[in-house]
Amino acid sequence: MFKKSNWEHLRIPFSYYLMPVYWFALASVPELNALRALAVWLVLHLLLYPSSNGYNSYFDKDEKSIGGLKNPKKVTKGLYYLSLTFFLIALVISLTVDALFFWMVLVYGLVSMAYSHPSVRLKKYPYLSWLTAGFFQGAFTFWMCIAGISDSGLVWPLSWEHWMPALLTSLLLLGSYPLTQIYQHEEDLKRGDLTLSIKLGIFGTFGFSAIWLLLGGLAFAGYFVSIDKPWAVWLFLLAMFPVVIYFSLWFILARKDPESYVSHRMSMWMNKISATALNAFFIYLVWQAQTSVA
Repeated sequence: MFKKSNWEHLRIPFSYYLMPVYWFALASVPELNALRALAVWLVLHLLLYPSSNGYNSYFDKDEKSIGGLKNPKKVTKGLYYLSLTFFLIALVISLTVDALFFWMVLVYGLVSMAYSHPSVRLKKYPYLSWLTAGFFQGAFTFWMCIAGISDSGLVWPLSWEHWMPALLTSLLLLGSYPLTQIYQHEEDLKRGDLTLSIKLGIFGTFGFSAIWLLLGGLAFAGYFVSIDKPWAVWLFLLAMFPVVIYFSLWFILARKDPESYVSHRMSMWMNKISATALNAFFIYLVWQAQTSVA
């Protein structure tokens, strides 16, 4: 369980790419509890996401590059137990934060297991896996963060302030998700996983993602206008500018030489640029929200 390769498969640094949802949730909470916010960050990014990564790696048994690992080593049974240990620790800590947060962490973990476990393997269903990843890594995680970091918790039925930004996060993830599969067609087909990117084809994936990312951008702009923060629209567009430039260049290069540029390296750079831009933007929103309250 403590082999170096098992810890590498947890892909803890990969949590950075999922962090924008957390910061956006933080920016949407008027009464921020710093201690709970720290606990939620730890549970999600150091425990729950790595647990999911390790569990999925164990059942996928990838031999070629995957998200966060260029050359994954052969998995062992120890990785399975390590991923479950991380999940158990996440549950224990989440129970000390909030009861609803605990149940949501449990649901997220079980769904992520169903994503790759051979008895269910949501991954082999192109549209179901796309919707599942978009919803649970987006809207559900946003609500999970609200439940954990806010003293008032998540109140049902959800208010507009809670469901609208949650749906926005899912829109962006629905656009970016197929791009994470674009370089894995050969290995996914070998396992019998018909991913959405395989269904769309390489250039269909680029077009599909472009449409969803455009819809997400327009929805974000409309949201910021609706909450009387038109200044945030321009900052959001500024943050997205390097993402759009990179995406466009990637598409041009991929059309000229798919074998060289439809690759793990290019996909990871897309993740790095978009995550860095969104993290910076949402952290600024958090700072703005807290200074206005103070």
